[in-house]
Amino acid sequence: MTPVAPPAPGVVHVEHVMGTAVSFHLHVDSTRSNADIRRAVESACAELHDVDRVFSTWKPESPLSRLRRGDLPLRTAPAGVHQVLDLCAQVRDLSSGWFDPWAMPGGVDPTGLVKGWAVERALAALRAPGVSAASANAGGDVAVFGHPDEGEKWRIGVRHPWRQDALACVLLVDHAVATSGTYERGPHLVDPRTGERRTSAASASVVGPSLAVADGLSTALAVGGDDMLERLAAIPGYEGYLVRPDGTEAWTDGMPFAG
Repeated sequence: MTPVAPPAPGVVHVEHVMGTAVSFHLHVDSTRSNADIRRAVESACAELHDVDRVFSTWKPESPLSRLRRGDLPLRTAPAGVHQVLDLCAQVRDLSSGWFDPWAMPGGVDPTGLVKGWAVERALAALRAPGVSAASANAGGDVAVFGHPDEGEKWRIGVRHPWRQDALACVLLVDHAVATSGTYERGPHLVDPRTGERRTSAASASVVGPSLAVADGLSTALAVGGDDMLERLAAIPGYEGYLVRPDGTEAWTDGMPFAG
């Protein structure tokens, strides 16, 4: 997923963290110093690395890994862990259990939501003097603020699940859009109701005001398919777009397609 038309004049930065490349596109006031903008980007990157340090399931000594092994009591876990797990519980309820980090093999695993939460935190760090608009994109999880052009919304392209050089659609986004699927990482999604690997979508996208929530809901949509799409239609502020494994598509009535 990518901004279709990155803002200009602007600053672009790519940070490799959390097993992916996170790209920032900033629309900046030409009167601001490079040092001001650099500090904002450095602060955003620091947020991402801090989240990776706490939540990585690949680092044995991360607080999340220790929590999953039973080496760290939840009551003594970092505050961010409690915040993320509270959000996970909310999304579990919203999705009627199609998203459930407590049902994952090996212990609680909020991976399906925490990347969106991390990107939201990074974007907040970019709200600095001189930055009028910005986007942060982490492998399909995109958060934005401001307008890249006067009065215009961000135009975000969703990658086609089979054709790498094509887009499945272009969306008009005010805040956030998250996409889940198996075309980059293979069949990694787990059905929380059975504990088995499952996907009901080639690609599943959710637009809404919170990227963390949209991230969890897109994971649920990728697993729950049409059943989850029906549930999503009843969640205020969020819209969904589904590409089924056979290539057919479905979406909620308010999905903000461009054009």
